[in-house]
Formats: sequence, C-alpha cells, structure tokens
Amino acid sequence: MTPNTVILTRHPHTPSDAVRRIEVRVLRTPADALALTFAIDGDLARVRIPPASPPRFAHGLWEHTCFEAFVAVDGDAAYHELNASPSGEWAAYSFASYRSPDGLSDDLPAPNIVVRASAHQLELDALVVLHQLSPRYAHASLRLGLSAVVEDDGGALSYWALRHPPGRPDFHHHDALALRLEPPAADC
Repeated sequence: MTPNTVILTRHPHTPSDAVRRIEVRVLRTPADALALTFAIDGDLARVRIPPASPPRFAHGLWEHTCFEAFVAVDGDAAYHELNASPSGEWAAYSFASYRSPDGLSDDLPAPNIVVRASAHQLELDALVVLHQLSPRYAHASLRLGLSAVVEDDGGALSYWALRHPPGRPDFHHHDALALRLEPPAADC
C-alpha cells in the first residue's frame, strides 16, 4: 500500500518565517487504522516544540505546536478531532455536527505517537485505530481534514491545513475535510 502524501498550506493571515513546508503522509491500513506522518521542514530552532512527557490525554494542545486530523464518514455531519503533540500528549473529541461537541474520547487507548527531530525537520507518526473512534468508520469512505498549529519562538501561532475555508482559520469547517479515503480493500 502506498500512502497519500499531501502538503499543508499556511493560512494567509498567520505568517511564519520558521516553517518552509509541512507534509503529511496518510495511510489507511488493512486493519482499518489510520497511519499519519506529519513532517515540518524549517528552522526548528525558531519553533517552540513541547518537551517530551509521558503519553496522556491533555486539553488545549492546539495552543502550542501540535498536529490535528479530523475524521468523518463521507457525507455525514458527525466527526472526530484528533490532536497529537510532539510531547507525546494527545486528545480526541467527538462532534455531532459543526463545532457541536458530542463528548470526549479520553477513554480511548492512547494513539501510538513517535517523534523524530533534527535541526531542520520534525516528524510525528501517529497510529489511530479507526473503529475505536467509531464503529461507523470501519469499511466506510472517510473524509479527512489534516492540519497543524505551529508556535514560533516569539509565541505567535501559524495555522496550516490541507484546505482553508474563507475567513479566519477554521479546521472544523466542512470544506477543510478535503481528503477522501476509501476503505481498505477486502482480502480475496
């Protein structure tokens, strides 16, 4: 299986000199898991990267450098938001419709998060089992929104997404769920 590779674009109203490019590799595995690799290319000395901590559920990860995936069944208003921090912390939220919370998913097993960093690249791998988020995701066509929040050394945030809707940054907007993923092929 070959992953989809997409490039995130910076929202035009949130400048960043520290980041040159953010790429995401996405693979829906035969076991119906979502394997994501977010890669920031830039001057990482100018990016605030949260320090490593034990994996745990944490709120407010989007207030600092973090990566996000929004998952919905194609054509459905309900969706999940997944946050993964380079610290190893994570969060998952359920929404019945646009920004209408439907509960926390803090009782889920922690996603497997692995972080690698060099002077010019930060990579975060996250593996999420889709049916643990919702049984409806198994074998359904999905829409994904992929995004990143990057905090620079001055504390300013830049917002990156596969697609930005008009107006202010809004990763929850339906238009941001721009990547379609088909279910894994059934074994013959």
